[in-house]
Amino acid sequence: MGHRITDDENYSLSILKTNPFIFFRSYSLLNFHFSFIFSYNSQQMKRIVNLLLFASLIQACQTNSKSTETSAKFPDDSVALCSTTSIPSRFTAAQNSPSDSIVSKGKDAAEMVRMPGGKFTMGSATFQDAQPLHEVELSPFLIDVHEVTNAQFAKFVEETGYKTVAERPLNPSDFPGVDPQLLVPGSAVFKAPEQVQGMENHLQWWSYVPDANWKHPEGPKSSIKGKENHPVTQLAYQDAEAYAKWAGKRLPTEAEWEYAAKAGKHSNETYYWGAEKLENGKWLANIYQGEFPSHNSKEDGFETSAPVKSFPPNDYGLYDMEGNVWEWCSDFYRPDYYQQSSKSNPKGPSDSYDPQEPNTVKKVQRGGSFLCNDQYCERYKAGSRGKGEINSPTNNVGFRCVMDI
Repeated sequence: MGHRITDDENYSLSILKTNPFIFFRSYSLLNFHFSFIFSYNSQQMKRIVNLLLFASLIQACQTNSKSTETSAKFPDDSVALCSTTSIPSRFTAAQNSPSDSIVSKGKDAAEMVRMPGGKFTMGSATFQDAQPLHEVELSPFLIDVHEVTNAQFAKFVEETGYKTVAERPLNPSDFPGVDPQLLVPGSAVFKAPEQVQGMENHLQWWSYVPDANWKHPEGPKSSIKGKENHPVTQLAYQDAEAYAKWAGKRLPTEAEWEYAAKAGKHSNETYYWGAEKLENGKWLANIYQGEFPSHNSKEDGFETSAPVKSFPPNDYGLYDMEGNVWEWCSDFYRPDYYQQSSKSNPKGPSDSYDPQEPNTVKKVQRGGSFLCNDQYCERYKAGSRGKGEINSPTNNVGFRCVMDI
């Protein structure tokens, strides 16, 4: 099976001389394109190909810049944004959240809310891979009130000694001919560039940073000290799954996630809370304000992640179902899945396929992050779907857990 090198990959190859880490990643990428990577029976080799050259693998919103065609087909609903009188206040709801339905469950003793189960309309008319709109019925389940925090993940690591994908050493024998000094653990980190030449090459604001991991999400000089109540990030899919299993839980299906986000009250609005982005001048989620990617005006008070529960909950008492950090779901990603998905407790397709990167394995991510904005990444909006390569952690992806009843 052939694979045409994309413009992003050509861009990556063009900067080999200036960045040794890009050189190493591109070396692996060429192995990938000539298909002899599969002669190595090594998860490390697969990880390094997908993780270290993330030029064409950065999550979800990097492939969703608003096109002229999309804008014409789905214009901003300025009329809907004016219809605010019938929308209940989320700030009022925050004072009247359903505390009687909150329970502490799992080994992590996290607060969880019981989802009643039932039918809802899943999908979005705005995003092609979230169509068609379809009715889904779910059984009751419990879901974490907020995203898993640094403190919660630290407890898991303390009890188990677990090492995340970004922390694991790389075996030089898996990479013949590559300088062992280049084989360093690390991960992808967003950094605002001083200047941007077009929006096509996201390597202008994403960098592979050695020793970036969940304890040092922006690199070795950063720390989670004082951020214990922030959502944990820099986790690959298997890291989130390992925590969930330890806690006696699991990761949500994207149907469960969307059902919880819509809170039984919303179906066609732009946002999970309704049609209005702000309420009385207050931001309702931690997303990007300003000129992406160079100038974050921080109108919501945060440049990167925010402490959990910083913004009002939805009507089910759940926080940050929109913005803050992307959240891993258990479903494989396929853009055509909704055309044949099950109507009862769907669990996603049996395999992954993304036509933009057909040789990668991706899982669904939901909710958007502090980097989402209407200029470049609209996938934080209601019903939209994100996607992430399973072994490529970044500093804007986390997770929350669910539990069967």
